[in-house]
Amino acid sequence: MRGNDAGQKVTTTAIIEAALFLSQEPLPLDKLGQICGVPLAVIKDSLQKIKADLARNERGLVLLETSKGFQLGTKPETAACVEKLFTADQINTPLSQAALETLAIIAAKQPVTRLEIENIRGVKADGVIDNLLKRGLIRITGRKEGLGRPLLYGVTEKFLHYFGIKDSKELEELMNLDT
Repeated sequence: MRGNDAGQKVTTTAIIEAALFLSQEPLPLDKLGQICGVPLAVIKDSLQKIKADLARNERGLVLLETSKGFQLGTKPETAACVEKLFTADQINTPLSQAALETLAIIAAKQPVTRLEIENIRGVKADGVIDNLLKRGLIRITGRKEGLGRPLLYGVTEKFLHYFGIKDSKELEELMNLDT
């Protein structure tokens, strides 16, 4: 426990929870250790306490672990209600079926060209790809060698976070489940 300016005792768990709540980005263990001034074992224990507490059904948050650290997120079951907080602009609207199909292809085949995506889906993908780029769920990873040197696309860290995937290794494992 640490004291604050008012002389009140604050637990490491409370400090971590507040830091995760305020942070826009995932916080790695070492950063949490610096914030709290305690050993990493204490940080890990506090993270487990937060995760267990949030796992209770009546809570609306979850503790997410990404390749870059830990972050608070909303439970998927709350999405329909929480989405009402946001404006109806395209960036905040749910992903369309076409966007989900395109994302699945990019995640499975990356790096992949627009033409390869269109050949798999059987329809044009320009608008969907532009939308996914604007949302930050995919990125241009380079250009393919050969005629026209078309752009290559891959998924981003934001994509992994959006779908609750820890890192690219976990994504590869998920993609290999059917093979």
